[in-house]
Amino acid sequence: MSTFEILLKYGIPIAVCVLSCQNAGKEPGDVKVQQTGKPLDTTTLNDTFKAQKNNTLKIANSFGLPVGKPSGEGYYNAQPFGENNHLGDDWNATTGGNSDLGDPIYAIANGMVVFAADIGGGWGKVIRMVHRLPNEKEVESVYAHCEEIKVKVGDQVQKGCEIGTIGTANGQYLAHLHFEIRNSIAMPIGGGYGLDHTGYLNPTEFIQKN
Repeated sequence: MSTFEILLKYGIPIAVCVLSCQNAGKEPGDVKVQQTGKPLDTTTLNDTFKAQKNNTLKIANSFGLPVGKPSGEGYYNAQPFGENNHLGDDWNATTGGNSDLGDPIYAIANGMVVFAADIGGGWGKVIRMVHRLPNEKEVESVYAHCEEIKVKVGDQVQKGCEIGTIGTANGQYLAHLHFEIRNSIAMPIGGGYGLDHTGYLNPTEFIQKN
């Protein structure tokens, strides 16, 4: 699947697709945002389609934990995948309480940001990334309850880059990171818990194997 096809799968506007081409390989802080509401002309659209058809995600050759880079130092998995029908891992600081509020969240591998917004409810601010594996398959990582989002849709991000900070889902919980890995990209956000694990992977197990 090309980068352009992934963007279309998530319903990302063409204007953002152009932004993705311009920002490929740049660090989040180097990204220049195009502030225009004008429709793109036909020439620009054709150039965009060609660029995106040939543009592919950087291969995610290795994966790391999303907190306490590189090995989760200072954190523990407070609610692992499958416990209480949990569909992800909950990462908390070993110091407890809100001591990890504002701590960095890191991209677990090379990939592209396909969603970055506050959706409210029990999720709060959410970041979703797609990662291309060496076998050409894709997985999605989900980072939820963020205090701050530091990336934009279309950003291509390298493993270990800070993409956000740990939050409380707008005050609903003590600070922690709800983290998921999915092998079915662009699924609905879901509820974070469920008996059906279809499309969800055990995050810690996946990272350890990759």
